Amino acid sequence: MTIASRFTLGLCMFSMFASAVADGLVVTRNGAATAPFASTIWAGDTLYVAGMLPEATVPAGAPAGTRGTITGDTRAQTASTLQAIRKALASQGLGLGDIVQMRVYLVGDPAQDGRMDFAGMNAAYLEQFGTPDQPNKPVRATVQVAGLAVAGALVEIEVIAVRTASKK
Repeated sequence: MTIASRFTLGLCMFSMFASAVADGLVVTRNGAATAPFASTIWAGDTLYVAGMLPEATVPAGAPAGTRGTITGDTRAQTASTLQAIRKALASQGLGLGDIVQMRVYLVGDPAQDGRMDFAGMNAAYLEQFGTPDQPNKPVRATVQVAGLAVAGALVEIEVIAVRTASKK
């Protein structure tokens, strides 16, 4: 795609968004005022959830402000990340069943010779999606990346969820 066509595409997308806002689409940003980005954004009935990482563990008795460490293999980190997503969605009145799209970023696992552990991620994913209790299976992309913003993180997941008429 040429630079000109990318610019045109971007301009069209901006115009569509601006038109939606002008037509009364309510956009609400959530997150800490001191954070450099929003943790979630509502655009109408669509919730965009920023990339979530596994929970970091802070050693017991560590001084206040000590940064935690992310440990565990890809499967464990995926389970932790999905739990963080579940909490973020619950804070907005939604659940995993409301997710329509998911993007998964995996770092090459040292235990897998630097290859992404797709099987480990998928094992944790399948415990939460496509089950009798939660049959939803969102569209999903999974890519390997060189690294993530926090040392030790092997997984980052961002999602888009939609509030259905039954949840209004």
